[in-house]
Amino acid sequence: MNPAIGLLEFDSVAAGIAAADAMVKRAPIGDLVTGSVQPGRYLVLIAGDVASVEESMEAGRETSAQSLIAEIVLHDVHQGVAAALRGERIPGPVEALGVIETGSVAPLLAAADAGLKGAAVDLLEINLADGLGGKAYLLFGGTVSDVEAAVSIGTSRVDVSELVGAVVIPQLHDELGDNLTHHGRFAVRLGREDDDAAR
Repeated sequence: MNPAIGLLEFDSVAAGIAAADAMVKRAPIGDLVTGSVQPGRYLVLIAGDVASVEESMEAGRETSAQSLIAEIVLHDVHQGVAAALRGERIPGPVEALGVIETGSVAPLLAAADAGLKGAAVDLLEINLADGLGGKAYLLFGGTVSDVEAAVSIGTSRVDVSELVGAVVIPQLHDELGDNLTHHGRFAVRLGREDDDAAR
């Protein structure tokens, strides 16, 4: 069984830090990752057993409810989501590409997990908030029918107010595929910013 993950997204750095402190004090969690993202938001991501994640999330909500703008808990998270969150990317050509774009981070994680569990696709990459004005997007790769299924399943988990866009591109051109698998940031593709500085 994979661990549960929980994410709280705050519109205040101070509130986010206070919430994170309360969360780690409330329950024994396996992993904690926090930090600021554009546009002046603060993310708290935790992983661990379901009970501990649920208890920790409740502490975060209680501490900084007035600044909480999005949240999600995923039980038994798909390994592909965990890998993408660690920055792992899957290179190489794909028959079809699926893109889901959301207005904040939490709904994208729900879409990624649902799409991976519901269709035989790879999660090629997740991009979260920084360099995107707080938005987030993912790239699914696989056969046309599987990518269509993953995008449909994933977008069904996103509230219409949070869904910025979704598209399936069959027979993705090799040159575009190379651009996408190298890096999603335009400045990096121009050679004006290196991969490490952009992450």
